[in-house]
Amino acid sequence: MTMKYFNISEPNEALRPVLQDKIDNLNKPKGSLGRLEELALQIGLVQQTTEPVLRHPCHLLFGADHGIEREGVSVSPREITWQQMLNFSRGGGGVNMFCRQHGFELFLVDMGVDYDLNGVPGILNRKIRRGTHDFLHEAAMTPEEADRCLDTGAQMVTECQARGCNVIALGEMGIGNTSPSSVWMHLLTGMPLEQCVGAGAGLDTEGIRHKYKVLEASVRQFRALHPGLPEAGAFSPAQTELVMRHFGGYEMVAAIGAMLRAAELHMVILVDGFIMTACMLLATRICPAVRSYAVFCHEGDEAGHRRMLEALHARGLLRLGLRLGEGTGALCAWPLLESAIRMLNEMNNFENAHITKYF
Repeated sequence: MTMKYFNISEPNEALRPVLQDKIDNLNKPKGSLGRLEELALQIGLVQQTTEPVLRHPCHLLFGADHGIEREGVSVSPREITWQQMLNFSRGGGGVNMFCRQHGFELFLVDMGVDYDLNGVPGILNRKIRRGTHDFLHEAAMTPEEADRCLDTGAQMVTECQARGCNVIALGEMGIGNTSPSSVWMHLLTGMPLEQCVGAGAGLDTEGIRHKYKVLEASVRQFRALHPGLPEAGAFSPAQTELVMRHFGGYEMVAAIGAMLRAAELHMVILVDGFIMTACMLLATRICPAVRSYAVFCHEGDEAGHRRMLEALHARGLLRLGLRLGEGTGALCAWPLLESAIRMLNEMNNFENAHITKYF
């Protein structure tokens, strides 16, 4: 596989003590604004300034269908994907409401929905094919298709930057996509598969058991096709790319391309719940530096999500029980980023306020 190359560097750490000193000398007890202080420090490092600004936030929602859905791993039928994409194009989804509330420009991108959405106003046609192959039997996508997905995600971020954007939120619409997310988590962290498989959009106990059996058989088939692969959790970047295309969805690989390009451009990346966290996990296994640009916005109830965040040394900003997807958890966390930046730029310090330090 010839994967698109991304030149991602870690933020320069030389500014860290300067930023930390500014935060510590705001007129408040040291550390008293908790996670907001951590956010301000991270965003300042990403932008390499003590006066960061969040400009023209954009939300990229990629949609596609999954061959593995045919195996009954989701409580929802695949037609929900195209029906919701149409709903989003008319402004009626949860993602639309949150984007309007918080001033995000929304881009709807058809990466592989199993329906003809060509010409629908508000939906960008980047369709690879009408759904991936069923990874129980074969690779979900070809190397060429994976490259096209990465390129599309990267191109969308480049377009957003040209509009003045420096913060990207990511969402997805694809019935069945908790299944590839669970497999990625298992293979890339080494955690037992049963700890990575959950209810998705609402499976009951028997449904979860069936889903686990399908995914277990899929992993077994994958290893039979590639007998030289190491144990789970020990994949090289090249082997990680193989895992990505064998199990991934078109919308998920496009999101990975967007994440990598956003980090390359030193943009803040807002990561939603279980599925987008799995995408970030995979992105970090390809280019570890991307992790520094990620803000993990929501910790959902999907089995294993907390464990996956722990593997990334991350914590979600919110725990609201959300399981809608679409990037809604990332959008809900937006006011916290705004507050963190206002804290850094608008709060007075002890010296200027003539207040004695009281910590």
